[in-house]
Amino acid sequence: MPIDPAKVAAIDVHVHAEVSCHDPEDPVMAEFFDAASTYFKADRKRPTIPETIAYYREKNIAFCLFTVDAECGMGAKRISNYEVAEIAAQHDDIVIPFASIDPHKGKYGAREARDLIENYGVKGFKFHGIAQNAHPADRIAYPIYEVIAEYGLPAIFHTGHSGMGTGMPAGGGLRLKYGQPMLIDDVAVDFPTIKFILAHPSWPWTDESLSMALHKDNVFIDLSGWSPKYFPKQVIQYANTQLKHKMMFGSDWPLIRPEKWIDAAREAGFRDEVLPLIMKDNAARVLGLG
Repeated sequence: MPIDPAKVAAIDVHVHAEVSCHDPEDPVMAEFFDAASTYFKADRKRPTIPETIAYYREKNIAFCLFTVDAECGMGAKRISNYEVAEIAAQHDDIVIPFASIDPHKGKYGAREARDLIENYGVKGFKFHGIAQNAHPADRIAYPIYEVIAEYGLPAIFHTGHSGMGTGMPAGGGLRLKYGQPMLIDDVAVDFPTIKFILAHPSWPWTDESLSMALHKDNVFIDLSGWSPKYFPKQVIQYANTQLKHKMMFGSDWPLIRPEKWIDAAREAGFRDEVLPLIMKDNAARVLGLG
């Protein structure tokens, strides 16, 4: 049963699957989870995918679910995209499956992307240049982008500071420069049929994301990863005016719970007529739900 936007309270476009139903936690990723939990002051125990689905169903919030494939960039075993897609298919009235493929996998990654779209119902993709140690415009990723563009699907790109690695020696070896939003600008030009979703308020490059979303019709912003009470003032300003149709609710579950984000958003200064656009309507349009 496809998701009916009229029947859900909101759409969260940024939800992580961090615990496999089949495989033990990767020891490399465990170190990063420990540090991220400290940074976000969040519970170290990560929910399983079924627990995540049950939580969101109880809240009546539809959501995009994905893992992050950083096998080449971090040397950490990923959760399978196929596992995410297969579980999502059993709950397609509320779960929107996204996939993540490390850009270094190039043409082989493009094969996986096509298989996931054609045979497993994947509706979008997630990239994390910092964790994947990859410049977003590196040509090695273009075969994957070409498949996404062929189907006109959205792609979420991490932007700004990363909680992953924060507090670890040398930031866990992760390079923050790959989180600069403007690095994605060339890709947005080269692939006009991809809907680019710049994740997070993009600090310390917030204005770059706002500029890109204002400039390009295929660039959007998800407001995940921060409580709205801490948003830079220009995010609220543009959300209420020129970018009111470009911004979307995202929590960054499990590090931020959706109801806490929503409660803070109600007090953050968004106009009454804008908040429904952010909470559901913009995402429904970008994701092709209606």
